[in-house]
Amino acid sequence: MTQAPTFDSLFRNCQRSAVHLEMRDGYMRSDPAFIDWAAGKAIDPAERWRGWLDIVKEATGRGVSVRRARIVSEPVSDYIRFEHSVTDGLNINAGEEVGWLPRQQATELALPGNDFWVFDDKAVLVNHFDGDGDSLEHEYTEDPQLASFLSSAFEKVWDKAVPHAQYRLV
Repeated sequence: MTQAPTFDSLFRNCQRSAVHLEMRDGYMRSDPAFIDWAAGKAIDPAERWRGWLDIVKEATGRGVSVRRARIVSEPVSDYIRFEHSVTDGLNINAGEEVGWLPRQQATELALPGNDFWVFDDKAVLVNHFDGDGDSLEHEYTEDPQLASFLSSAFEKVWDKAVPHAQYRLV
């Protein structure tokens, strides 16, 4: 395994594209933003995730296409409701495109076992989580076969996904 560059440097050095596939129905349930949202408190993405907004806005401002696809079970989990509620203010506001694919429509797709990012179709950051959705580690590689497989898997999901503006929670 190659020493991983920082996530920020992957974004700052990417030239064309950054794609992210999320396949879990819950992440970091101990996240203070999720806890506040679940308690009915208003969430201001610009306040909570300023660093994320800045780095993605900088990339999209350079012409980098940033896309995120989420495969979700329906009816959706509370965590997915939370993600959906902050997507406009966070992801879309930063310049990302976001698509949602109901899990029942993903059956025919060959998918990897983990969430991932692929930068410029070559740099891969695989995300490993524990059973509660907390991040364990990131695995970095520039293996061309893996990058090709993951890019292809992402595109197949993206082709079937519902754009964020049209996706309605079930």
